Amino acid sequence: MLLHIFPSLTQNKNMALIFIRTSIIFVTLFIVMRLMGKRQIGEMQPYELVITLIISELACIPMGDPSIPLLYGIIAILTVYLLHQIVCIIDLKLQGAKSVLSGEPSVVLNKNGIDDTQLKKNNLDVSDLIESLRVEGYFSLDAVDYALYESEGTFSALPKKNYEALQSSLPVIVVDEGKFVKHNVELTMKTPAYYLDVLRGHGCDELKNVLVLTVDGNGKSYLQERGKKYKTFQLDWSEKLW
Repeated sequence: MLLHIFPSLTQNKNMALIFIRTSIIFVTLFIVMRLMGKRQIGEMQPYELVITLIISELACIPMGDPSIPLLYGIIAILTVYLLHQIVCIIDLKLQGAKSVLSGEPSVVLNKNGIDDTQLKKNNLDVSDLIESLRVEGYFSLDAVDYALYESEGTFSALPKKNYEALQSSLPVIVVDEGKFVKHNVELTMKTPAYYLDVLRGHGCDELKNVLVLTVDGNGKSYLQERGKKYKTFQLDWSEKLW
């Protein structure tokens, strides 16, 4: 009867062993992560992310399987740490190695507008860029002179001096990479035919050539064709929509 209520002595030993092994692995990981530096936690380069994922997998194996010698897990973790240090030295000492190992910042928006090529290199689109800008507090594409993604993925933007005056109303995307965004077209209480006329009036005869067209509640529009500099203009609306 007691055997059904309390774990056996062997089970108690196994639980105690797992506790001890987990504690040792935890201390080892804590020391290794501290030695790797603070950037390992906050702003990881691609190779650092790979190393972190490998270490987490290596730590789980000896913790969950008592049949695997604990020393195997510790040696594997220390080996990965050694490889990390070697890569860091190469990154710091060899010219050109940093761009290969960590990548380079990508300027995705400049004074000419959106750089579609840089966006594609980073597997991003115009909507991703606009979302990143909104997170930083910039709602209009023309409110920013430069925007870039750092090699570890963080986003930075340099606004114009008068950027606040350029975003008095929230813009919506009407045309996104050659296609109408239907619910936003309806929000403006216009039709696709209306915007096709607008595009033709600004020298754009093909919808597929439009990288982005945004419109805010005041009728202020931002238009950029692929491979061309952006332009802004005011639509003649009778009243503010939002």
